[in-house]
Amino acid sequence: MKWGYGSKSRCRQSSVVAVAEETEGIDEGLVESCWANLPLELLREVLMRIEDIESKWPLRKSVVACSGVCRSWREIMKELVKTPEVSGKLTFPISVKQPGPRDTLLQCFIKRNQTTQTYHLYLSLTQALADDGKFLLAARKYRRATCTDYTISLDANEMSKGGGTCIGKLRSNFLGTKFTAYDSILPYAGAKLVKSRSTRLVGSKQMNPRVPAGNYEVAHISYELNVLGARGPRRMHCVMDAIPASAIKPGGIAPTQVDFLMDNSGSSLPMRFLRSKSSRLEKSSSGPIETQREGSLVLKNKAPRWHEQLQCWCLNFHGRVTVASVKNFQLVASPENGAAGPEHEKVILQFGKVGKDMFTMDYRYPLSAFQAFAICLSSFDTKIACE
Repeated sequence: MKWGYGSKSRCRQSSVVAVAEETEGIDEGLVESCWANLPLELLREVLMRIEDIESKWPLRKSVVACSGVCRSWREIMKELVKTPEVSGKLTFPISVKQPGPRDTLLQCFIKRNQTTQTYHLYLSLTQALADDGKFLLAARKYRRATCTDYTISLDANEMSKGGGTCIGKLRSNFLGTKFTAYDSILPYAGAKLVKSRSTRLVGSKQMNPRVPAGNYEVAHISYELNVLGARGPRRMHCVMDAIPASAIKPGGIAPTQVDFLMDNSGSSLPMRFLRSKSSRLEKSSSGPIETQREGSLVLKNKAPRWHEQLQCWCLNFHGRVTVASVKNFQLVASPENGAAGPEHEKVILQFGKVGKDMFTMDYRYPLSAFQAFAICLSSFDTKIACE
């Protein structure tokens, strides 16, 4: 059965969205009997239309609402909603752990609160440098005697170290020149689990024993020593442990998480958002295996040029950055002893200041929003020996 674009089609579509929003949050067992017997062909056609039309936030909340009606609706929506790499859209919370689009930069911005030492990441809804945005992630800074920790959470109001919505963290050394980003859930096959007393800071809830929670290293970020700025702007070096170097080549693949995992009780930190009972990780022959065999992707600063008239170092952010700052940067893939190709000229992540406590963050494949956010958080930390 094919649905046209007439008034009846729009009416039925609106009815489905209304039902989804009204039943969101109701016990699944109460809804299952009402909608499980709806013809799948008809249901799929309607949900497909909703997914296609409601393409931007805040309208995209209808897609999320439909996935929470009952099991059959959810399974169909999981098939219809593509990853950010394919669709360029961030829909479910798991999207922040998936690589961004290949052909365009996904535009986001970060709001800093210096009083509370918190940082909030939003998806840009318009071409403006700052709008209301769609909340994605939050982070809180914790100073210690020998290091600094940033906990990263799915909840804007819950960023405690052992919180149920904490999905990762960033830790610096004493000088703030070296950082390690950790994922609380196994990001790819063979990922290194760091066992230490600090492991409890992330993913403190007991997870599925088949895929244990903990601190999995996903990135190492370092800043070259540059006392008093004698060597020019900051120089960054990022080793992405979770991404193979081959990912940026044509046909390359980066590991992609497809669901958050559950604990033995049937719920986990992101389940209040996704309500999904799947604990799968997408595995590809050229994803996790290549990461270990070929080596990891390395990112470096795109070299700025010296502007004689302005007497400063400049980069072309295409209007996305308006305030000069030592924190501004663009990252590209490093050839690492190989010949540089077109893929090494493409900006993968750019970050820059547009206001006192407002910064833009634009990223693309093979980085995820979570990985990009962690790298940008490292730029906020004070680096006496690097500037």
